[in-house]
Amino acid sequence: MQKVLIIRFSSIGDIVLTSPLIRCLKTQSPETEIHYITKKQYHPILSSNPYISKVWLFDNDFKSLIPRLRSENFDFIVDLHRNFRSRFVILKLQRPSASFPKLNYRKWLMVNFRINLLPEIHIVDRYFSALQKLEILNDRKGLDYFIPSSEEVDIVELIPGLKNGYMAFSIGGRHYTKLFPEEKIIAVCNGTALPVLLLGGPEDKERGERIVKLTGSHVVNGCGKFSISQSASLVRQSQLVITNDTGMMHIAAAFHKPIISIWGNTVPAFGMYPYLPEGLEGNAKIFEVQGLSCRPCSKIGYDRCPKIHFRCMNDQDVEGIINSLAGGGY
Repeated sequence: MQKVLIIRFSSIGDIVLTSPLIRCLKTQSPETEIHYITKKQYHPILSSNPYISKVWLFDNDFKSLIPRLRSENFDFIVDLHRNFRSRFVILKLQRPSASFPKLNYRKWLMVNFRINLLPEIHIVDRYFSALQKLEILNDRKGLDYFIPSSEEVDIVELIPGLKNGYMAFSIGGRHYTKLFPEEKIIAVCNGTALPVLLLGGPEDKERGERIVKLTGSHVVNGCGKFSISQSASLVRQSQLVITNDTGMMHIAAAFHKPIISIWGNTVPAFGMYPYLPEGLEGNAKIFEVQGLSCRPCSKIGYDRCPKIHFRCMNDQDVEGIINSLAGGGY
């Protein structure tokens, strides 16, 4: 039996995007014992994954963690983060390892000079290059997200008005320049008769309330009321998902949902668009404002638009989004 350690400290979407590697490693090499190290707050994303033997939680204390990891005597380390901390773990454990092409320099050229040398390859497929030495191949079955039974939400009992179907609208995100503007969310919600469940964190609760007040009774504010896995349960039960470029987009992809993703300062060319199984790629529709000389302005995001005008979101095609909903039969 071989023992493999996978490293990915954060964040929600990035961790979900590692799920095909975990599945393929275990199914193609059943004797492999898979360990995974991540930040403590992301434990719920991995806690119910049946392919993982143990999740190691990092809380900024390598002093106690490294000796425990060293005692496992791993056969191989898969670095899917490629930062100072992951390299530090590899250095201290002194075990064979492999990583993936992060393309930071090419992303820098794209952000700063609009020079696009990025390969047309999803980050999931780049991740798989770290498993070449183990001869593990991508099964092309998409992403996984395993919801703990205690986190499953009974939508009929909780929100009876949504029992006949609804659209999940993920309005949150860590960076302002990735957020679809409030007034445009309102316009989309008012442009559809489909019940809408707004999802987001506690920081999105007030914004959700403002949206509900300016839309119809078919819109429900779920922001700040559910954990990550509970939100995943609600996404799984939805008919489709509208989302910013955030972790919830990848969770929706894990459940093979029809997805409308709305892109602001980031671009799909970075290789982190919805990753769906072969044959279902058409389930994902991307809305972005093409032709802006200032976009992408960051590979991550900002707390305000550097150019003030925020055209990457303010110029989004709201009517196109509404028509996509109608065209999909929703």
